Amino acid sequence: MTRVTEHLAAVTERIANAAGVAERDSDSVALLAVSKRHSAVSIRAAAAAGQRAFGENYVDAGVAKIVELHELGLEWHFIGPIQSNKTKQIAEHFDWVHTVDRAKIVRRLSEQRPGSRAPLDTCIQVNIDAETQKAGVSIDAVPEIAGMIEKAPGLRLRGLMCLPKIRKYHDRQREPFARLAQLFASLRMQHPEMDTLSMGMSGDLEAAIMEGATMVRVGTAIFGPRA
Repeated sequence: MTRVTEHLAAVTERIANAAGVAERDSDSVALLAVSKRHSAVSIRAAAAAGQRAFGENYVDAGVAKIVELHELGLEWHFIGPIQSNKTKQIAEHFDWVHTVDRAKIVRRLSEQRPGSRAPLDTCIQVNIDAETQKAGVSIDAVPEIAGMIEKAPGLRLRGLMCLPKIRKYHDRQREPFARLAQLFASLRMQHPEMDTLSMGMSGDLEAAIMEGATMVRVGTAIFGPRA
């Protein structure tokens, strides 16, 4: 087994164990392997071990990997901050985007999604801790953005994403995830098609799963430190 394969197996076991503690089916939690700043060779190793979904933070580097690894038929998620001048590349190449946080980006992604492709699966990034230096929609603004995405041609509203402050202890880690899960449940009353809570990373995936995460974004625990 390669190092990536071993780490991937360990993360999969962590997810299964956390789901068991939460009395959930482990299949209800999808693993997104965050491959930013890691090589196509490492991605191929993870894909050979059965991993299909990969997340990229940088548009140009992500598109290059998508093109290089096209024959593998992988699922690509954009999970970084979105610049207006990069929306066309995201709309044309990625399957998912997790970081929509303003109306302008909704409009541009919708207009630039090729008609030959399936709708772009879209999550709203919520600034769950109201951090001034961090991207994301305020909690109060989420319903308006959700309504825009639902009506936008070429987009499909899937759910919410957050990147909370780092918290050391498990109980504290659960707090922002619980708030996002509550918001998600409320929004689903108007948008029942929503099915995705993208929350939890290498250091706090157990806490996220306890609060209902359906997708965890894990990079370091699979690929090691960033190159």
